[in-house]
Amino acid sequence: MAAATSSPSLKRLDVRDPAALFQTHGAEEIRGLERQVRAEIEHKKEELRQMVGERYRDLIEAADTIGQMRRCAEGLVDAVRATDQYCARLRQVGLAAAPAPAPQPQLPSQEKFYCMAAQIKLLLEIPEKIWSSMEASQYLHATQLYLLCCHLHSLLQLDSSSSRHSPILSRFPILIRQVAAASHFQSTILHESKMLLKCQAVSDQAVAEALCSIMLLEESSPRQALTDFLLARKATIQKLLNQPDHGTGIKAQICSLVELLATTLNQAHALFYTLPEGLLPDPSLPCGLLFSTLETVTSQHPTGKGISILQGEMKLCGWFRHLPASITEFQPALRTLAHPISQEYLRDTLQKWIHMCNEDIKNGITNLLMYVKSMKGLAGIRDSMWELLTNESASHSWEVVCRRLLEKPLLFWEDMMQPLFLDRLQTLTKEGFESISSSSKELLVSALQELENSTSNSSNKHIHFEQNLSLFLWSESPSDLPSDAAWVSVANRGHFANSGLSMKAQAISPCVQNFCSALDSKLKVKLDDLLAYLPSDDAPLPKDAAPVQQTKNSAFDRFADAGTVQDMLRTHSVACIKHIIDCIQAELQSIKEVGQGQQDVLRGTKLHAVLFMARLCQSLGELCPHLKQCIVGKPGSSEKPAREARAPKKQGKGTAQEILPGQAKWQEVKEVLLQQSVVGYQVWSSAVVKVLIHGFTQSLLLDDAGSVLAMATSWDELEIQEETESGSSVTSTIRLPTQPSWYVQSFLFSLCQEINRVGGQALLKVTLQEMLKSCLVQVVAAYEKLSEEKQIKKEGAFPMTQNRALQLLYDLRYLSIVLTTKVEEKTSRSKPDSRIEKVTDYLEALIDPFDLDVFTPHLNSNLNRLVQRTSVLFGLVTGTENQFTPRTNTFNSQEPHNTLPLASSQIRFGLLPLSMTSTKKAKSTSRGVETQAQDAIH
Repeated sequence: MAAATSSPSLKRLDVRDPAALFQTHGAEEIRGLERQVRAEIEHKKEELRQMVGERYRDLIEAADTIGQMRRCAEGLVDAVRATDQYCARLRQVGLAAAPAPAPQPQLPSQEKFYCMAAQIKLLLEIPEKIWSSMEASQYLHATQLYLLCCHLHSLLQLDSSSSRHSPILSRFPILIRQVAAASHFQSTILHESKMLLKCQAVSDQAVAEALCSIMLLEESSPRQALTDFLLARKATIQKLLNQPDHGTGIKAQICSLVELLATTLNQAHALFYTLPEGLLPDPSLPCGLLFSTLETVTSQHPTGKGISILQGEMKLCGWFRHLPASITEFQPALRTLAHPISQEYLRDTLQKWIHMCNEDIKNGITNLLMYVKSMKGLAGIRDSMWELLTNESASHSWEVVCRRLLEKPLLFWEDMMQPLFLDRLQTLTKEGFESISSSSKELLVSALQELENSTSNSSNKHIHFEQNLSLFLWSESPSDLPSDAAWVSVANRGHFANSGLSMKAQAISPCVQNFCSALDSKLKVKLDDLLAYLPSDDAPLPKDAAPVQQTKNSAFDRFADAGTVQDMLRTHSVACIKHIIDCIQAELQSIKEVGQGQQDVLRGTKLHAVLFMARLCQSLGELCPHLKQCIVGKPGSSEKPAREARAPKKQGKGTAQEILPGQAKWQEVKEVLLQQSVVGYQVWSSAVVKVLIHGFTQSLLLDDAGSVLAMATSWDELEIQEETESGSSVTSTIRLPTQPSWYVQSFLFSLCQEINRVGGQALLKVTLQEMLKSCLVQVVAAYEKLSEEKQIKKEGAFPMTQNRALQLLYDLRYLSIVLTTKVEEKTSRSKPDSRIEKVTDYLEALIDPFDLDVFTPHLNSNLNRLVQRTSVLFGLVTGTENQFTPRTNTFNSQEPHNTLPLASSQIRFGLLPLSMTSTKKAKSTSRGVETQAQDAIH
């Protein structure tokens, strides 16, 4: 068993090394190994015996075959040698013999026999000649040989009517197969000739010979040949347009189609058009080739002009002289004369053919253009067609051909291709901008969801910047200054090279920048793709030289539809941006409806989304320069009309400057964006005003003693001198408020904080004015509510004392001055607010009239000083128009600086906002405040 399980390699190793064998194995294992080795030796011996026996038998057979081949070769060599010797003896006998006598006239029966034999010989050789001609694409020669073969059939009576009783077939049975083979030549030649008509790159002579073959075989007329030619080319057009695979490329297919149409018309002119009588032919513009070829083939006057069918090597054969003259001088013939085609019939037929092909071309080109996915590809196809047709018109006298055949030029591009290209361009532009609008909508929705789902613990700092823009404004980043700020001045920097500081100055958050950058990049890709279809401004042609150059060198105007394409781009880009605006409007409306019932609106995430959309609409036109380029057009295209529009202004003052359509559309889009931004900021401002006014009203209406004392501020003591009835002066001390109540200061400071939180320096002026106006209306409403409640006496309520009424009057006048914009201030002088007057009258009625007369001048002075001191603290609320900027005439500066005129002396540093006390009053600055205070009193 151990021997059986041991491997063969170990066995061979043990056999070679007997010492190791006896060391590792026992006696039984060694005996088993011995038996196995002996058996293997016997097996190898048997294999060797069989191999030697088989190979020996093969060796013997090979030796026999070699010997037989040697004997055969020797016999063949002997036979050739004997033949050579026999031929040499015959030559010697012929030279030694006397000249042969004149040939005796053969008997008629013998001559007839030789004539028939020569015809049979020719009949047997014609099929090979026909096949050779067809392989060489010489279909006219093959047709002539076939017609000669048919003529031989009739002479030898081998046609189907008499072939059954023909004695020749009984004597030469091989002719039966020959007659059967010849019957297929007609269909084969017709098929190959018609296939040649469908080929595009075929010479005029080859087409003429193929048509001649068809006419001879089918016995048709030239009009039928014209129909066959046009139908074959129509089938070629359909095959070219309906190719299953587009491996060759759409451009190659369309260019092949245009080239096929041009080649068809050129060949129709070369083949079928005949010159009127009296006109000399133009060697560079051949015509009537079909009729000249027919005349040459069917000419019955062999004066050297005709083509002999049996030219060449057949005439070198000895049996050729036995053929009858009807065969050696055979020429095909038409049953009817080939009359030239009239110009009217040729024109009508070609126009009908073009009309029939036009529908196929329209459907086929439309299907092919479906595979073109870019406008650059369309421009490449158009330019290739232009080059092809330009070369065609320059080299083949295209205008002459069209005038002769159609009596008008055939406009491939304008009549056939241009509408299809514009339709595809319209589809691509529409799909592209719809994709941009849908992706922008998805980006907008995802940004809003990210803002709404964000929390205070969110790790995304851009979300924190969006929630509190002041964090973004006061943060530092490497992109605050452009990389070339050190050596490139602002004047030489690009228009769209916005730095981080400019973004912060305009209060454009990173989320808005990312959205506008994504939108602008998509618009740039679409615009660059479409600009490939429009003319470039690299080398513009002069105005006068353009039409001449166009007529001489080009087949059509490639950029004649540039205006249409630009309008198309403008329409779809405007539709795209309006779709985005509609999405923003819908989101704002939904947030506005949801936020109406919420109390803590300022802490909610909905307001962050509103501010994001408002900033987006405000900065979209500025951060998307390619949007403006899509609507207005290329920078070079708008300069020239603008200059032309400015020219009439010099002629007369009343002429208005013409506004370009692109500029008008762009202004319309900017107005819509600005309007939507105002709507977004209105949602934010109304929410802010609602929350702040709610707290202000609650603090104002608190009438318990503790709340009144908590909201009170320090008053100023003033010493005044009054004259008594006796004329002596009496000094008395009065106390007047110099600061507003704490809730008034808290209200204004909170308002400034909220404005700063959203980037107040970039807020629209109309938004800020509407916000302040709304605040003033709500403040007056709160004071009206206070007056109504005080008129109704309640138990435990703190009474309205004169000091409290004086403080409330001071607060109301201060709020009316701060919250009144410059525009409202001008209107209030002519027509003061009746509601403020009503509340003011109510509060003044609570003050002693004598004290009121004494307090009013000092109260106005304190009010004026307070407004001036707090104008910087509440700068965004008061605005530049409420900071009393007029200066003395000593300054000649023309720039309106934001300075406070509190110094009586000349300000040395005019650009610094200074705040200092002065003993003298600035009369010009206090006049407006005093006027408002007096109006409020009276």
